Amino acid sequence: MLKNPASKYRAFAPVALKDRTWPDAQISRAPRWLSTDLRDGNQALIEPMDLQRKLRMFELLVRIGFKEIEVGFPAASQVEWDFVRQLIEEGRIPEDVTIQVMTPAREELIERTVQSLQGARRAIVHVYNAVAPVWREVVFGMTVPEVMALVDRHVRQVRALTDARPETEWVLQYSPETFSLAELDVSLEACETAIAAWGPGRPIILNLPTTVEAATPNVFADQIEWMARRFAYRPEVCLSVHPHNDRGTGTAAAELALMAGAHRVEGCLFGNGERTGNLDIVNVALNMYVQGVSPGLDFSDIDAIRAEVEHCNQLPVPARHPYAGDLVYTSFSGSHQDAIKKAFSARREDDVWAIPYLPIDPKDLGRSYEAVIRVNSQSGKGGMAYLLETEYGVQLPRRLQIEFSQVVQRAMDVQGKELSAADLWAIFCSEYALDDTPALRQRRIAAHDGTRGAAQTELGGTIQWQGRERALQGTGNGPVDAFVNALSAATGHGIRVLDYQEHAIGGTGLVGGDARAAAYVELRVDDSRQVFGVGMDHDIVSAAIRAVTSGLLRAERSQPVAQRPAEPALVA
Repeated sequence: MLKNPASKYRAFAPVALKDRTWPDAQISRAPRWLSTDLRDGNQALIEPMDLQRKLRMFELLVRIGFKEIEVGFPAASQVEWDFVRQLIEEGRIPEDVTIQVMTPAREELIERTVQSLQGARRAIVHVYNAVAPVWREVVFGMTVPEVMALVDRHVRQVRALTDARPETEWVLQYSPETFSLAELDVSLEACETAIAAWGPGRPIILNLPTTVEAATPNVFADQIEWMARRFAYRPEVCLSVHPHNDRGTGTAAAELALMAGAHRVEGCLFGNGERTGNLDIVNVALNMYVQGVSPGLDFSDIDAIRAEVEHCNQLPVPARHPYAGDLVYTSFSGSHQDAIKKAFSARREDDVWAIPYLPIDPKDLGRSYEAVIRVNSQSGKGGMAYLLETEYGVQLPRRLQIEFSQVVQRAMDVQGKELSAADLWAIFCSEYALDDTPALRQRRIAAHDGTRGAAQTELGGTIQWQGRERALQGTGNGPVDAFVNALSAATGHGIRVLDYQEHAIGGTGLVGGDARAAAYVELRVDDSRQVFGVGMDHDIVSAAIRAVTSGLLRAERSQPVAQRPAEPALVA
């Protein structure tokens, strides 16, 4: 028998923090954001960005509103060095934007990194070293005191090099790399060592990463709150978090960390990064947005941002990616579509956003409502009605929606593919004979008092029916009633109107610039069939008459030939 693979793993120990406060906290303001797309994200690409793509990414990040951007690892390669120099020498860094560069704790790399920043107005130098046991003991073969000596020595080197360049405003960022896997007292000692070497009272960012996610996000929140309490009264210290997504909970880890006292969040657009990726900053930012907190980042044209990131990274954003994917605002399910349609119909312009299945208004991100409801074999009447109303202006009565959904389902069973609004409209026009409703030459003869003293409408004219011209002559309590009576006589069918609804259609692609009327009638034909008919015309009476003929044509289509009535005689 195979050994249980779980036996070689150990559960991550919880943090002894019995009086934790973060579970009752609420995110009420945006953190400081740092984009690592140009460094951590770039090193994870199959084909790292060249200078042109790096510049496009930098300009995109500036447009979105990032005020702190990690632009590279200048000691790692000539491309990285050249990009940092290009930004500085060509004056491409806005005055309110601070660039950050990173370096491991190694003397020669630190020196070259600081050199790369010559002439910058303000810069963050990010120094890191791993502190977790397996890295200390196995990878580097160091004791805890040796790790602390390394931190002290290299931070002092950064201080000496930057003090010699007073024209730049310098900030140190120190990362106890592998923080999430390290003992908290060791991480705290490393941070305190860095603060002391940099100089008490000088601005410092302590970046606490989940270099590899190994615990549930609540454990990371406990780790952050444990650290935050130690620095709560030191305003020069900024606690930053850098979550990765190995367990798929990077977003949760970042949000709980903010609730636990973190001030700053690092990540990439759409979660690019090593292995399963860095934190997705878009996700965290827009999660705040839908809770009524402005993230301070502009994602109002999410599709353009996604396209630019895909170009720069040469990686696609999945269709189901939160907020940005092609299908994330789309409902195929009939029950979902019905709920969305009803909520849109009931919503007023200034209402708080409360639409089922749509946590955010797609229009706030530059999306239209066109893709919110799409029709496939799982869809119901609500989605079809929504598309026809939004795209073509027709407002189908509920029972007509039910009838038409059955027509669409039959077409779907044959085609087996998604139907667009144009596809639905073509099926609708064909089913309800909107394109070939018999040409009517109808005239109202008179409205006069009948024998019982009531006003009656007499209608006369001709109609093309089943390939023959037929005379129409009828009387009723209105033009539609008169037409129904005349059509019954001309075709030999018993016709009764069960329901009638109408509305105006104006200025849509269906009718051009002129308003038209839509009429819907529910008919009982020969006491055996119940059908809807639809008619459209500039004149409401003509629309209603067309709806009646539409319904009768559909009734005849559904009746076997042997059961159809004999050809009626022409009325003189």
